[in-house]
Amino acid sequence: MSKAIRIERTGGPEVMRLVDHDPGAPGPGELRIRNHAVGVNYIDVYFRTGAYPMPLPGGIGMEGAGVVEEVGPDVTGFAPGDRVAYAAGPPGAYAQVHNMPARSVVALPEAVGFEAAAALMLKGMTVQYLFNRTVRLEPGQTILFHAAAGGVGLIAMQWARAMGVTVIGTAGSEEKAELARRHGCDHVILYRSEDIVERVREITQGAMVPVVYDSVGKDTFDASLAALAPFGTMVCFGASSGPVPPVPLTALRGTLYLTRPSLLAYAERREILESMAGGLFEMVGSGKVRPIIERRMPLAEAAQAHSDLEARRTTGATLLQP
Repeated sequence: MSKAIRIERTGGPEVMRLVDHDPGAPGPGELRIRNHAVGVNYIDVYFRTGAYPMPLPGGIGMEGAGVVEEVGPDVTGFAPGDRVAYAAGPPGAYAQVHNMPARSVVALPEAVGFEAAAALMLKGMTVQYLFNRTVRLEPGQTILFHAAAGGVGLIAMQWARAMGVTVIGTAGSEEKAELARRHGCDHVILYRSEDIVERVREITQGAMVPVVYDSVGKDTFDASLAALAPFGTMVCFGASSGPVPPVPLTALRGTLYLTRPSLLAYAERREILESMAGGLFEMVGSGKVRPIIERRMPLAEAAQAHSDLEARRTTGATLLQP
């Protein structure tokens, strides 16, 4: 019997249990995938805590890479033995064997390993849409990117450097700041001891920035808005410090724009999913973006992985080994 992490109720990391679980034969439109590596992401915390609703009891985890074991009825384009990767749900990736809708799965090029895919799919496609779809960045621009040494942040630093975009990043320690710099961050603000808005004003010589990318949420939201130039765009793509309280429209002074994009929304359309994955694989294949894998942990230690992620004790990617 294969093993999987399952939850019966929402709550802290302790609600996750490693149990025997047989997903059964794939249904219509599904693939049965044997996972070789599984990624840990903050969206998994949102599902575990109930911030994002999901049917219970159920699995957890959105990102993984492995090999197709069986193809369900009405599936075309995939066959047993194919190398594949996914990052668009539904939850259930924390498992040795997992049934997935074929529409959410992409073929994995031979040049990209299973661990690289599990470390990059969700985070890398997030950066792809943030920089190319939510706001199309141009060479020479300067942006503010929070959590520059995090899993998404380190990929974003490399991607921005390849695009010719200058990045002002935030980090919580000098150790994390140095990590961000090594991966392409041009200026680092230590948010625990420095004023974010004043440092942005200093670095940009008063111009401020046209785009802020904020996955932190409550703790950085006000500073993010204040760091924007007129007609700037605030991109909220996460809330690791907690949800942002209601904001009056008058906060968007200077004709600012506010958006809350989601990978799941983009990935709903197959052609966009394939385009995002293709763009990511191209960046990886060229060597412009590489995975930063901080830790590899047994599937049984998923709760510890979540505890560390929520406490901001991580940098780069954490992988679970099925």
